[in-house]
Amino acid sequence: MNHLLRTATMASVIALGAATAQAADLTYEPVPAAPEVFNWTGFYVGVHAGIGGGNFDTSFREYEYEEGPADFAFSGYGYDFSDNAFGAFGGAQIGYNYQFATNWVVGAEADIAASGIKAEHNETYSDGWFENNEAKIDWFGTLRGRLGYAWDNVLFYGTGGAAYGKVKLSGSYGYNDDDTWGSFSESDTKWGWTIGAGVEYGITKNITLKTEYLYVDLGSVTANNADFNWDYDNGDVSVDTAFHTLKVGLNYKF
Repeated sequence: MNHLLRTATMASVIALGAATAQAADLTYEPVPAAPEVFNWTGFYVGVHAGIGGGNFDTSFREYEYEEGPADFAFSGYGYDFSDNAFGAFGGAQIGYNYQFATNWVVGAEADIAASGIKAEHNETYSDGWFENNEAKIDWFGTLRGRLGYAWDNVLFYGTGGAAYGKVKLSGSYGYNDDDTWGSFSESDTKWGWTIGAGVEYGITKNITLKTEYLYVDLGSVTANNADFNWDYDNGDVSVDTAFHTLKVGLNYKF
């Protein structure tokens, strides 16, 4: 009799355990995994393209011929003009970001681009004389710091630092558009500064897309002893090369 009671009790316990386990399976709901937060920390490389332009202010000051050992003396006579510069550019960049205090991002970036940004000044006078002048940014780049605030995979940032580039000045003058009497050409690599802002979007954890505005000032470039106009023997041509840029870029983040 005791044996039957023990057997019945064990069977009841087993059945109760099975029922409890089945009930637990019916009520359990798995907890969904938390979405992965975008992390901006790391090195990146990329490419970019954009347009740029602004007003290039030009001044010409002539040399006046004088008898004596100096031969030529700077007279200070001349004129000033301003022309709109415009063109496209494209290049590559490399940089590093570090995300801290949850949402803040600090970084550094270096870039370089081939450029078609240029300003042209062409004059044709009533007596048949002409002059053609050009100031062109052959290439330019920047070395900048960046500081921004991230909302997950969207980063808003400000940026600024040094700018560098090669500027070329050229010109010619003549008569009746087919007889060039004189010309000049001068190029110089200049250092300046830049400041701007941008927004960057993480498409995937490794690929980001950005748009960026920069103001770039490479200072002034001077061509000495330039044959600039038929009225003058020669003179100095100086051009201030400051311009605005707007670009889009694609980065791969390691």
